[in-house]
Amino acid sequence: MKLGFIGFGGPAVHIAMMEEEVVRKRQWLSRDHFLDLIGATNLIPGPNSTELALHCGHERAGWRGLLVAGACFILPAVIITGLLAWAYKQYGTLPQVAPFIYGIKPAIIGIVVSLMILLGKKALKSIELGVIGVACVVFSLLGINEIFILFGAGFLGILIQLARQKSSAINSIVPLSLMFVTEVRLNPSGWRIFWIFLKVGSILYGSGYVLFAFLNTELVKTGMLSHQVLIDAIAAGQFTPGPVFSSATFIGWQMGGPNGALAATAGIFLPSFLFVGFLNPLVSRLRRSKVMSAFLDTVNVASIALILGVCVDMGRSSIVDWKTALIGVIGFAVSFGFKTLNTAFVVVGGSMLGYLLWLI
Repeated sequence: MKLGFIGFGGPAVHIAMMEEEVVRKRQWLSRDHFLDLIGATNLIPGPNSTELALHCGHERAGWRGLLVAGACFILPAVIITGLLAWAYKQYGTLPQVAPFIYGIKPAIIGIVVSLMILLGKKALKSIELGVIGVACVVFSLLGINEIFILFGAGFLGILIQLARQKSSAINSIVPLSLMFVTEVRLNPSGWRIFWIFLKVGSILYGSGYVLFAFLNTELVKTGMLSHQVLIDAIAAGQFTPGPVFSSATFIGWQMGGPNGALAATAGIFLPSFLFVGFLNPLVSRLRRSKVMSAFLDTVNVASIALILGVCVDMGRSSIVDWKTALIGVIGFAVSFGFKTLNTAFVVVGGSMLGYLLWLI
């Protein structure tokens, strides 16, 4: 729940904070296994940081841990976004938070780069993995779909391992079957909202920007929501802590009040609980197979490469002058130099420094 309240900045920052809490501070997981879980979350649809929280909960306390970790990580974002949705419904506008976000974004880029250096040291186990990682960063920056990058890298890792073994035998991989829910053309209602967001949560890979494209197709083009409300909903999800998918709460409220918000929230997050509950027990088994271990190693490197690609995109929009560049450098220096310091202090410090520099 603490991470849910202080987790500003999207999945990359959430992953950095979870690594600090469950690997470095509490030592619930080894860094190697944490890397495997990052790779696993990238192979299934849904919000990556939420799914990683679910994995950590499952590792700690089984199904009960999964449910508690997921609910506590999601709940703060849902509550805050719900309050914003209510205010937006009443007054038709969002609060002005630009001065505070100005400093948060470059600070969290520094946090993420620091994390990537730490995880990269563990993930880069060979020259081949390093070359694959560089290629994945390039493909990510070129706009190649992240699923093609992840699975392409994973299968390349399998081929390299098979070549080393000089074996023609290959373990079978059963692809996850995705659930597509057929939409019924009815007036907006709680159930209709639930099914729409259940479908999106079941098939969506990628960031909040991909979520924007999906919801534009599902809601705006069908006339159920205006384009401006969708833009404001994504903005609300971006500048509140926790998962960006809490934008669903905002949209559900605009479509059907509190019941609509509950329906949308339940629909978009439910598939993640099911996918992680199914996948988590398999990760350790996959690691025991040499071929599938090579698959996981390569996917882990590709996952880090994708996060670095996200950092570059974030940097283009967030580091716009010497002030934001200074905040980013300080954020990196503090995160990397003081590894035991809670990243929440870096986020809050970046926000306050950004506010002060904004006034200059």
